[in-house]
Parts: sequence; structure tokens; C-alpha cells
Amino acid sequence: MDLFDQPNYATAAFPEPRPFQLDAHQRLRDGIRAGHKNQLLMSPTGSGKTYLGLRIAHEALAKGRRAIFVCDRSTLIDQTSETADRYGLGAHGVIQADHWRTDYSKPFQIASVQTLARRQWPETDVVIIDEAHTQHTAWTEHVQKCRAAVIGLSATPFSPGLGKLFTNLVNATTMHALTQSGVLVPMRVFSCTAPDMAGAETSGGEWTQEAAGKRGMEIVGDVVAEWVKYGEQRKTIVFGATIAHCQELCRQFNQAGIMAAVFTADTPAAERLGLIKEYRKPDSSLRVLISVEALAKGFDVPDVGCVVDCRPLRKSLSTAIQMWGRGLRASPETGKTDCILLDHSGNILRFAEDYTRVFFEGLAALDMGEALDKVIRKEPEEVEKKGCPSCGYQPFRKRCMSCGFEIVDPALVQQVPGSMREVMIGKAKAADNHQHLWQQVCSYVRAHGKPETAQGRAAHIFKDFVGEFPPRGWHLDNTAGAEITRAVLNKIKSKNLAWIKGRRQAQPA
Repeated sequence: MDLFDQPNYATAAFPEPRPFQLDAHQRLRDGIRAGHKNQLLMSPTGSGKTYLGLRIAHEALAKGRRAIFVCDRSTLIDQTSETADRYGLGAHGVIQADHWRTDYSKPFQIASVQTLARRQWPETDVVIIDEAHTQHTAWTEHVQKCRAAVIGLSATPFSPGLGKLFTNLVNATTMHALTQSGVLVPMRVFSCTAPDMAGAETSGGEWTQEAAGKRGMEIVGDVVAEWVKYGEQRKTIVFGATIAHCQELCRQFNQAGIMAAVFTADTPAAERLGLIKEYRKPDSSLRVLISVEALAKGFDVPDVGCVVDCRPLRKSLSTAIQMWGRGLRASPETGKTDCILLDHSGNILRFAEDYTRVFFEGLAALDMGEALDKVIRKEPEEVEKKGCPSCGYQPFRKRCMSCGFEIVDPALVQQVPGSMREVMIGKAKAADNHQHLWQQVCSYVRAHGKPETAQGRAAHIFKDFVGEFPPRGWHLDNTAGAEITRAVLNKIKSKNLAWIKGRRQAQPA
């Protein structure tokens, strides 16, 4: 290698980190010291996942080690490479077919997971997996046998089996904290005309894309008309159910005089680059981009001020969060103060309770997101459609994402005189208070079941008793055990029996 081409990482210049970014980075270091080779960082939209990933890579490179940053889609390769250049990490190679920056001699590589699937992984000390909830075999197999420290990055770590790939979850921050600090903008929701999904075909409990697309075709005219009425001509991303649905939405937007384009898996690469280049312009005449999945993850154009959700879901909370997040990033230079969500799917009401939970608290365990993506949501009740009793914001379930107003669900909890709040099951006392109940639950899960799922299981058992998950700071590892009362043990056993019975009934004869 030429003397003048020697990599120099000492002069890299990153923007000043926010306090939560410093804290998250330190907790990852602590995790490595505690023996966690593979760790997952949950970092919401707008919190700087790429920034954190590149800081982690730089720390290794500055010590003379090697690092690789793995992207799950080709469209993110150049975006990550450009960001690395801005931070002073220009001495990197790109592992992607026929890419002009291919250079395996560099200690730092930015790689396409699809290309890694066809080639041998380079020797490295740190592996950073972007969008780690998308589990490609090329990296899931590699991280289990390689010697490198592995950091997965995800805003929505909800996919099955993450607890088998990673042993430690670090929440960087919450969507609520980012909104309070101005990194994200609040969401202004309009519940618009939605398709009737009654009786629609399902697969694995989720509506099929074909069924959702067919029903969605019936209200395309309403989507365009209500965007004209409520969308304020903002730069917009629309999510459809199928490519055909997206194409029809695009046709009717254009017919109404609104410049729109389809951006899907079928869009040629050259056309994609042209669309992105035009759409990123602050004064772009292209007002609406329409997609199924291609724009849902990692696509960041800060001045997007409106998201139109036309893709009905009833299980995949993670998909809904990814879609809505495309419009939540702040853009002070353009005067953006909020994001309009036009909900033509009913999703914001179906997912209201669990979305509110994730918005304020993130996830408490690696398998908790997986559990949330398995639940089939019921259709919204009228009480949900009335909004927050304090400010009227929708959706509202227990705690308002706009003003913070909170309704305490009595569930099985009864208020008693004084400062102690006993947990009752019928007339039997189960625990002195919530903390005492949590100690009992921790004692139970330590003695029953698998250690890797204990935290998540404890959280769900606790919720069965009191109607809500334990506070974010309550963890199995820092909780002392307590003697399990008869009432608590009997209730847990009854729940276990009911679950077993339900599984047997669900099995085909």
C-alpha cells in the first residue's frame, strides 16, 4: 500500500454526541466487559443509529482493529458510505457487486448483506448489523460462530429469535424522550376513510397483502381527496398494500395534478436513484412517494411532513412503527413542527395501546417485541375513537402521547388507605405492592422455564396481574427474590394451564 494511502482514523470528526448516545455507547462497552459478545441496540427513528454504529466502528479502528458495517439493502450502502465520509471515515471499502469503492485492504468495510451471502466474510474485530430485525442467513449464521464483537442496530427489534442471536438488549432512548427534546416531532393524526376488512383473507393471523390491496382499491379516491383536504401539500410518503395498489394510488394522485411516483422492489435501480435525488430537494416538485416496503426502513428525508397509511395490519406493530417513523424526524431548517398521519388503514387505533407503551418505554427484554408482533389486535372500540379526555388527541389508550395525561387502569389493583397499594386477587391478598409482586414473579421465573426468556416472561406475568408491564427500570438481574404467596402461585398455574389448553385446541385434529 502506498504511504500516502495509509488509513488514518485519528482525525475523524463526529458531531457532539447527545447524552443518551454517550450513555448507550457506555452500556454497550459494559456489556462486552460482562461477557456479552453479541448485543442489540434498540434506537428509535431519529436517535442516530448510523451515527452510533459509526462511532462504535471508529472506536475499534482508532485502536488498530478492523470493523465492518453491514447494510440490509443496497439503497443504504451509498447513504452509509456518504455519512462515513462526512465523519472523516473516508478510508473504507465497499463490499457490493461492481462498486467503485471496492477495496478489501481497508480496515473498515461497509457491506451489502446480499453480497456477503455470496462471498467470504473479511476478517474483522467488530461487526455492526444495521436493521438487525431483518434476519438474513448471511449474518445470522456468521455472528454465532465468529470471534468478533457484534452490535445489532434496530428501531424495531420485534422479529422472532433475536434472543437466540443476542444476549443483551440496550435501549438507547425512547420516542417520547426524543419528541420532548425536539429530535422527533409530534404526530398529528387524522383517522380517515378505511377499507372494511371484515372477512378478509388472512395468513398466519395477518391479512394477506392481496386481500388488503383489493379492499384498499375501493377507497383510493378517498385517499387522494383527503390528502388534498388534510395533507397541506406537504412532502408525503404513502404506504400501500401491494405494488398494484401503489400504482393505482399513483395514477389517481397524478390525475389530480399532484406529482407522485411509485418506489417499490420493481423500480429499476437507476430510476430509484433519480427519484431519491429529486425527492430530497427541499423545493422538489415530487410531492408524493408511494411504496409497500422499500421506504419503510432506513429511508430518511427529514422534511417529510405527512405519512399516509393505506396498509391495514393487525399483528405487525413493528411494520406500523417503521412506516409512521418516516415522517417523525425533525427538520428545523424547513420549519417543520409536526407530522400529519392520515390513517386509511385503522392501524393507529388497533395498535394504540402497544404503540403507546413502546413510545414511552421502549422494550424491556429481547423477546418482548417478538411477542407484540404475534398478537392479533381486535377492531377499535368506540371509546378509543373519542381521543384523550384532557386534550382530545387520538389515538388514546391509557396515556396520551401528546399531553401525557394518564388513566390508571384499576385491573386487579385496589387502592387502600395510606401509601401502600396492595395487589388483590378477588378477596385474597397477593402482594403488599407492585414491587413485592415483581419480586415474587422474578422468583418464579428463575425457577421455571428458560433463562434467556425469563425477563420477558416475568414482564408478561406481571402484566397479567396488574394490567400493565413493570416500569422500565425493573429487571430480573437487579431484583431480589421473595417468597411466592399462594394466591400468586395459583394464578400463575391457572394461566399456564389455560395457555396449554388453548394450544391443544388450536392444533389440527
